[in-house]
Amino acid sequence: MKLSVRAEEFRLAEAFTISRGSRTEAKVLTVTVADGGAAGWGECVPYARYDETLESVTAEIERLPERLSRSELQELLPAGAARNAVDCALWDLEAKAAGKRAWELAGLAAPGPVVTAYTLSLGAPDAMWAAAAKNAWRPLLKVKLGTEADMPRLEAVREGAPDSRIIVDANEGWSAEVYSELAPHLVRLGVELVEQPLPAGDDGMLAEIARPIPVCADESAHDRATLDGLKGKYDIVNVKLDKTGGLTEALAMKAAAEAAGFGVFVGCMVGSSLAMAPAVLVAQGAQVVDLDAPMLLAEDRDVPLVYDDRGVWPPEAGLWG
Repeated sequence: MKLSVRAEEFRLAEAFTISRGSRTEAKVLTVTVADGGAAGWGECVPYARYDETLESVTAEIERLPERLSRSELQELLPAGAARNAVDCALWDLEAKAAGKRAWELAGLAAPGPVVTAYTLSLGAPDAMWAAAAKNAWRPLLKVKLGTEADMPRLEAVREGAPDSRIIVDANEGWSAEVYSELAPHLVRLGVELVEQPLPAGDDGMLAEIARPIPVCADESAHDRATLDGLKGKYDIVNVKLDKTGGLTEALAMKAAAEAAGFGVFVGCMVGSSLAMAPAVLVAQGAQVVDLDAPMLLAEDRDVPLVYDDRGVWPPEAGLWG
């Protein structure tokens, strides 16, 4: 078995901004695992919010033994970007070696297309109105917020896309006081869900204040071990492969979250179709899906995912799994 990792960049169609900053490209790591005549690959997006860099994640991957199984990988690396890329590459390798699809190996039903949110990045109200109007035909818009001056932005989005369903993502940018002040207006504007309104580690007030619309844990939710700490504070959990550390844990976390009474939101970092491909399997039956990153890119993998009016389709074997 030969494992290799390389850094790659994919240009974004336009700058993407959240409350923590802006980017103009997706910086990813691509892992390839070859064994005999078969090779599998996976992608991860190291995230500074979790103290990850391209260099640190590459070092984690390069320290792995030459030969390992998915079960061994779960013990060797913690949840995070490094384990994600390797785990997904091992799933792809197993599928190719067996001549089957990854969903068959996982014991899942054949996947179909799922409606995905389309993200509007943080900007001035007039810019967000224009972005909303341009994408008003989409069924679900995700609005990046996270400042104390968010109401004009949200009002502009609703005006620009009066018929779209809307969810918002504060990226830890609000205080309990700001959220409580905004909550009635979110209801008035038809917002269906709020993602991570308060900072992870400082979100205890969510158990004490009113939650008139569902609140989703993102930065507070990583793998199954974090679920117990979310009870009473969150209604939905965001399952991202770069946080769970791969498809193996993502499927297990989804099942555990549902068993604990949480709704499931399947999200992503800003990566290519290769990063989204295994997440489409997790997204089957989820309450909310946000796997739009390839739609934000100016360039993608040679065999990209298909997006149409039915949503994002499962990957072709030429891409992954």
